[in-house]
Amino acid sequence: MNVFKANQTVKPTVNNEYIAKINRVIDYIDLNLGKSMTLDELSKVSHFSKFHFNRIFLSIVGESPFQFILRLRLEKSASLLLANDRESISDIAFRCGYSDLSVFSRNFKKYFGISASQYRRDKFQNSNINQVKSKLSKKEERPHLYFCHDSQMIKWKTKMEMVKSVEVKQLPSMTVGYIRNMGPYNGDKEQYENHRNRLFSWAASRDLLNAKDFKYLVLYHDNPQVALSNNLRMSLCVTIPEDLEVEGQIGKMHIDSTTYVLCRFELREDEFSLAWDWIYGQWFPNSGYQPDDKPYFEHYIVPPKDGLFVVDFCIPVKPL
Repeated sequence: MNVFKANQTVKPTVNNEYIAKINRVIDYIDLNLGKSMTLDELSKVSHFSKFHFNRIFLSIVGESPFQFILRLRLEKSASLLLANDRESISDIAFRCGYSDLSVFSRNFKKYFGISASQYRRDKFQNSNINQVKSKLSKKEERPHLYFCHDSQMIKWKTKMEMVKSVEVKQLPSMTVGYIRNMGPYNGDKEQYENHRNRLFSWAASRDLLNAKDFKYLVLYHDNPQVALSNNLRMSLCVTIPEDLEVEGQIGKMHIDSTTYVLCRFELREDEFSLAWDWIYGQWFPNSGYQPDDKPYFEHYIVPPKDGLFVVDFCIPVKPL
């Protein structure tokens, strides 16, 4: 029997079908962020009339579709500027849906207050990497590479107690059912628990919790280090069969197979930010890898026991 339990008393929220339709639009925008999109195109994805779609999207997301797309493009460009100093600014602008570099430059400076080139030059001041390096500067906390004969893979080890293992590997593709939360990543704990319980109640009613490869993931779509608002997207996910139908507030998403760094931590609730700091401030600078431009997630291996969580922090990577 699966150790994850659901609270069966959770009541469904109103307007679940509206939320489902807007989530489909958000997923569509994510997949097509580098392309031009029209209001008519997005309204067709939502199956709302184009005369009402804009207002419905604004009421649920808190931004108009145009504002939302503009913000995501600028945040993605900022993430790319920080992640890869070898890619030209014009190439990054093109990848993020801008065909005119002057328009990109004007929008970037308006929202971030500095030019894209200055943002890149000052990346360590604009991110928390320098602070992390000073916070975690002890020699014994730095990861050391070694070859694991049992798995025939390169792994990393560290004397930092909460880090249990670190390895880079290809993960298979997954289909997940999700409930999406929008707001600060360290946001409303009660809302998170309600969403999680509702998701698990849905999964339990379809006998998914006892599936052999069942997984519970928390997937993050945005980079909080470059975010222009607190309207961050987090999807609470359970793995499902590819052909399973979903409805209402439960969405369906495909996570492509790619290469991840898997950092397994055993930690308490107040130590999650320290774990993320260690990965970005210690592991990445010593690894030969950089973060790839894809969503990252936490995989909860077992339910917490005595306040301790066992979690794989999974971040897509590519060689420097």
